Amino acid sequence: MDGNGRWAKKRALPRKAGHKAGVDALKKVIEECQARGVQMCSFYAFSTENWKRPQDEINAIFKLVEDFAANELKKYVDKNYRVMCMGDLSLLPQKTQDSLKEIVDSGKNNTGMIVNIAINYGGRQEIVNAINYILQSGINKVDEQMVSDCIYTAGLPDPDIIVRTSGEERISNFMLWQLAYSEFLFIDTLWPDMDKKDIDYIINEYSKRNRRFGDIK
Repeated sequence: MDGNGRWAKKRALPRKAGHKAGVDALKKVIEECQARGVQMCSFYAFSTENWKRPQDEINAIFKLVEDFAANELKKYVDKNYRVMCMGDLSLLPQKTQDSLKEIVDSGKNNTGMIVNIAINYGGRQEIVNAINYILQSGINKVDEQMVSDCIYTAGLPDPDIIVRTSGEERISNFMLWQLAYSEFLFIDTLWPDMDKKDIDYIINEYSKRNRRFGDIK
């Protein structure tokens, strides 16, 4: 979800205003995805590299996460959404950890759309953690299925399409294991400007792709 800072700068607003607008966009995108029958969406909210940002910006982001959990995510659980988090939550402020854990636990048996929030997440670290977990179990020969069973999204399908907003065209350490056969789409829209037209465009573009998974069909 890229472009919050640039969105704010264009309007001579502080960066935290861009992140607030980004949360509002997240609400709209989740609603539009659900309305179109999307079964699972993952959103990259805070990376392991984002700790390099100014502390006041980090604090503002975590406050927004807490408010989003207390308000929107709680509503999603009540609507039968399954809310998940992937990443090392142990490094987050305790209040942020508690807010997210409560939501995840309360909706763990829900059967509706999965809303997966990546926070303090890094794809390389996820793979390293999975391999270390396997080695600690005494296994000395690792295969792909073992790794898939030990990553944050174990038991869930890999993403069909990965979208990056704001004109940037790189992966930035996101779901490196899971994206092996994902489609990619890079759009110019700044994340806070995302709306139903963008969701329709993404789904329409995806529907044109011919996914062969290495075959020739």
